[in-house]
Amino acid sequence: MPRWITTRFAIDLARPRVMGIVNVTPDSFFDGGLHARTEAAIAHCEQLCALGADILDIGGESTRPGARPPSKDEERSRVMPVLRHALGLGVPVSVDTRHAALMREALDLGADIINDVHGLRGEGAEQVLAAFPRAGVCLMHMRGEPATMQRSPDYGDVLREVTDFLAQRAARLQSLGVDAERIVLDPGIGFGKKLHHNIALHRGIAQLLELGFPVLVGWSRKSALGTITGRPVHERQAASVAAALAAAQRGARVLRVHDVAATVDALKTWHALEVDPATAAGTNMTREDIR
Repeated sequence: MPRWITTRFAIDLARPRVMGIVNVTPDSFFDGGLHARTEAAIAHCEQLCALGADILDIGGESTRPGARPPSKDEERSRVMPVLRHALGLGVPVSVDTRHAALMREALDLGADIINDVHGLRGEGAEQVLAAFPRAGVCLMHMRGEPATMQRSPDYGDVLREVTDFLAQRAARLQSLGVDAERIVLDPGIGFGKKLHHNIALHRGIAQLLELGFPVLVGWSRKSALGTITGRPVHERQAASVAAALAAAQRGARVLRVHDVAATVDALKTWHALEVDPATAAGTNMTREDIR
């Protein structure tokens, strides 16, 4: 049975899990500013848990196309107070960062997962994960930097190139002693990709799974869905849920979303109709001591 080993939890991935996005930023592309204050972000964490989120993903840096990074101190001041509260909510908590110092501080506090859009390529990041033998990690592919990644991205064979990159990053971590069960891979939908690149990666999820790691997918509210539907970001809930469900049907086991309630309901319905009606209700996971 597939599972994702994290600091406090062994997450059962026999069925897809919903990762709720908590952007503690003023400039994220969909909800920038809505949860920028600590109190608002904490309330959002609690709401996402009540709506059925299996995992919370807290980030203090916008990675929308063209985004400029905050200072490391600013990112830390956004994330850490929210993380302290979220760790008491009874679900695994991920920290979305590419900076080793914040990774270390978050893991010292008890964070379960590091979700890095740079695939742990930053200075010292690999070593931080290797130093915490029970921490989960999500390795993502991104071409370039957020400020420049959508300036005419091009690939010879996007699926092969992304698969090779993720395979190399996972192998590198394993060479440092990170167990395979701690690693999840993300092809990076929308991060340095045109629409046809994103579609090719979606259709190639089965090939990514052949690497032997679970796959996380994040289509939520992204501009590719706007291109497909012609709708602005605040009208892309239906498209986001459809894309998440399509990714789950192709084998993705973690769905990173803004629209938690709608995605949870869609997954329950799909599971009841197409998979196993006897176990359709309930998504609770159990805590496991993995010392």
